Amino acid sequence: MSTETAAPVQMLNVQIDGVWLQFPKGTRVIEACSQAGKYIPRYCYHPKLSSPGNCRMCLIEMGMPKMGPDRKPVIGPDGKAEIGWIPRPQISCAQDIAEGMGIRTDSAMVKECRQGVMEFLLINHPLDCPICDQAGECDLQNLGFEHGSAKTRYEFDRRTFEKIDIGDKIQLHMTRCILCYRCVFTADQITNHRYHGILDRGDRSEISTYIHKSIDNDFSGNVIDVCPVGALTDKTFRFKNRVWFTKPVEAHCDCDHPNCNGKVTLWYKGEEVLRVTARKDKYGEVEEFICNACRFDKKKTSDWVIEGPRHVAHTSVISSNHYDFIPLPVVKTNLVLQEANKEQFERDTRL
Repeated sequence: MSTETAAPVQMLNVQIDGVWLQFPKGTRVIEACSQAGKYIPRYCYHPKLSSPGNCRMCLIEMGMPKMGPDRKPVIGPDGKAEIGWIPRPQISCAQDIAEGMGIRTDSAMVKECRQGVMEFLLINHPLDCPICDQAGECDLQNLGFEHGSAKTRYEFDRRTFEKIDIGDKIQLHMTRCILCYRCVFTADQITNHRYHGILDRGDRSEISTYIHKSIDNDFSGNVIDVCPVGALTDKTFRFKNRVWFTKPVEAHCDCDHPNCNGKVTLWYKGEEVLRVTARKDKYGEVEEFICNACRFDKKKTSDWVIEGPRHVAHTSVISSNHYDFIPLPVVKTNLVLQEANKEQFERDTRL
C-alpha cells in the first residue's frame, strides 16, 4: 500500500483590479478573472479547448512586480509588491498567472481596445439579426451592445459568401463568421477527423471544407454549439422558432456512445422538442460535448429523463418567457392581485 501523498498545490498572489487574491499555479489569467467575478469577454477561448488567441477580445492590462536595484520586488505601503504595468494590452486566454502579477480588466485602455476589436470584428458581419437563428443567444449581439460603437467607420463593400451545407445537419453561413476558429479546434480536438478549416489568407480567409467534403463524425454537431455567432446553424432547427419563444429544459439519457454523457438541454414549444443542445454554463460555454445521436435523433420526450427547467439569467432575452415565474407571497393571499396576474399565471402554465 502506497503512503505517498499528493504534493500541495502552490498558490500564487495575483492583483485583480486592485484586490489581491490567491489562485493555484497553472490557472489561466482569463479563468482567474472569472473566479474573481470579473468576466472577460471572449470569442475564440473555450475552457475545454486549447487557446488559439485569435479574436483579441480578451485583452487586459497586465503588469509584474517592479524590481529594485537589488533585483528584489519593490514593496508598497500595503506590504505587497508594487506593479510595473506593461504599456501594451495583453491577451488573457493564452497565458497563466504568475506570482505578483497585476491585472486590470476595466481600465480606459482596456475599454478602448475592446471597442476597437468589436469594430474590427463587425466590419464584414451582416446586420441580419432579425432573421438569424442565433439571435437571442448570440455573443456578438451581447458583446457588441456592451463594448461596441453605435456606428462604423467602414465605408467599403462587405464581403459575402453563398451558404453551403457542410453536412446533412449543418449549414455554414460564412458571411456571418468572425474567424474565431472555435469550430476548427472543436473538430480537431474532440473528433477523429477534421474536414474543415481556414482556407486562404488575409481578408480572403474563410471556413470551408476541401472540395466541399462533408463533416461527418459522431460529434460534428458540437461545432454548432461552440460557434459564438450564427455562422454554423442546425438545419433541423433553422427558421423553426425563436429561442425566446421556447422553453429550455434539462434532461439526460443513458447514451450508448462511450464519450457522451447524455446530459442535454431540450428546447420545447408546447409538447414538441424543437432542438437538442449541449448544456452550457453561465458564460454560455459548453459544459460537456454530446454525440450526434443525442442531438439529432432523439426528439421525443420519451427518449429522455426530464430533470427540470433550465435556469436562465434574468439578463437573457430567453427569460422573457418567465416559465419559472414564482408569485410573491403577497399575491397568493390577495384576490385582487391574483386576478391582475391571471394572464401571467396562465401564460406560465401554457409555456
